Amino acid sequence: MRTDFPKIDVCKTGQNIRRIMVRQGLAVRDIQKYLGLSAPQSIYHWFDGRSMPTVDNLYALSELFGMPVDMLLRGNRKKNYEFSERSTHKWVFAYYEKYMELRAS
Repeated sequence: MRTDFPKIDVCKTGQNIRRIMVRQGLAVRDIQKYLGLSAPQSIYHWFDGRSMPTVDNLYALSELFGMPVDMLLRGNRKKNYEFSERSTHKWVFAYYEKYMELRAS
C-alpha cells in the first residue's frame, strides 16, 4: 500500500492564504464579508493552522484572489506550483478571460 501520497499542510496553507490576502491589500473583514461569514474567527483559525477552509470557501477564495484553488494549498507533494507574473502567463490568462467573455455572450 502506498503511504507517500501528497497531503495538505494545514499550517502552511493558512500562512499562504494570509500572505496572498496581505499581498492583495485585503483585510480579514473583507474576506469575511466576501464569504458571508458571521464572524472572522474561522479565518484566523485558517491562519493558525487550526482548521482549513471548506471546499466552497477555497473555491470562492480562488475567485477573489484570481488564482486556481491549487495555488492556495500547500503540502508535501514534490512540486508546488507558484503563481508567476511572467508575460507568458499574463498572455495565457488574458486569452482565457477573453475566451470566457466570448463564451458567455
